[in-house]
Amino acid sequence: MIPVPAGTRVWLAAGVTDMRKGYDGLSALAEKVLEEDPFSGHLFVFRGRRGDLIKVIWWDGQGACLFCKRLEKGRFVWPWPAEGKVVISQAQLAMLLEAIDWRAPLRSTAHLASAHCRLIHFFGNTIHNVRDAWQALFHVAGRFRSAG
Repeated sequence: MIPVPAGTRVWLAAGVTDMRKGYDGLSALAEKVLEEDPFSGHLFVFRGRRGDLIKVIWWDGQGACLFCKRLEKGRFVWPWPAEGKVVISQAQLAMLLEAIDWRAPLRSTAHLASAHCRLIHFFGNTIHNVRDAWQALFHVAGRFRSAG
């Protein structure tokens, strides 16, 4: 993974970029099109027309860095605007690099099953659905409220 210091912003160049460009060409795009300083330490992410290749550039304080990733299958999820820039978080960048839809990540339902089992064990009765779980939770909360 790319070592990203705290406070670093991640900029996506919306639209399509010519992936023949190297660091110099991409940094010129960051400066002219995105209107950001490519030597600021922030990360700039570009995607090609087919969507299976991205390049990330940044200045680490000692030199220019260029990261490139090509997917064997699938495409990188990219924002809808045809031009401009989009800011994403470092966590979203990590998902993007793993070809996960960073716009609306879904939680695993495994934690729901374990929480359901804990509710059954905690309350000592069988809870068949979410409504029963909420009713049991409000019942216990009401007991705590009236005791205080």
